[in-house]
Amino acid sequence: METAIVAGGCFWCTEAVFRDVVGVNKVESGYIGGSVENPTYKAVCSGSTGHAEAIMVEFDPAVISLPEIFDVFLGTHDPSQLNRQGNDVGTQYRSAIFPLDEAQTQEAQAAIARWNGEHPGEKAVTTIEGPAPWYPAEDYHQEYWDGEGQRNPYCMAVIPPKLMKLRKSFQNKVKG
Repeated sequence: METAIVAGGCFWCTEAVFRDVVGVNKVESGYIGGSVENPTYKAVCSGSTGHAEAIMVEFDPAVISLPEIFDVFLGTHDPSQLNRQGNDVGTQYRSAIFPLDEAQTQEAQAAIARWNGEHPGEKAVTTIEGPAPWYPAEDYHQEYWDGEGQRNPYCMAVIPPKLMKLRKSFQNKVKG
C-alpha cells in the first residue's frame, strides 16, 4: 500500500470521491499544513490555524498509480480556485498536495502540469506543501457522506456532482 495526502476543499467531499475509486483501501479526513498542534474542526474552520481540510488516501499501486490518484484529485475539484471551493472560502479550503517524499513531489508537479495542459486558459493554483504533521479529524467526520452527509443539505448539493464528474471523467477508476 502507498499513501497520498491531498486537500481540495471540504474534506467530506474529497473523501466521498476517493471512497469510490478502485484500488483505494482507506480514506481518512484530517488536517495538515498549519501551525497548531492537534487542531479541532472549529479551529480549522475559523481559518486561524493555517491547516487545510485534507484527506489521506491509502491505495494499492498495483491497481491505481500515484499519477492517477493525483489526476482524479485534480479532475474532481476546481484547482484553479484560490483558497476556495464553491461556497467554502478560506485557506483551509485550498487546493494542495502534501507529498511524502521527493518522488511524490515530482509526480505532483507533473500532475499539475498535465492539468494545466488539458485546460488552456486556466491555471491550477494547487500548491505543493510539506512535509507537515497529519492530524486525523474527529471521528464524526470520517465516512461522513455514507452517514450524516446524505441528510446534510450542503453535502447533497456538492457531493453528487463531484461523484458524477468522477464517473464521467474516470469511468475505469470507479468501484463497481
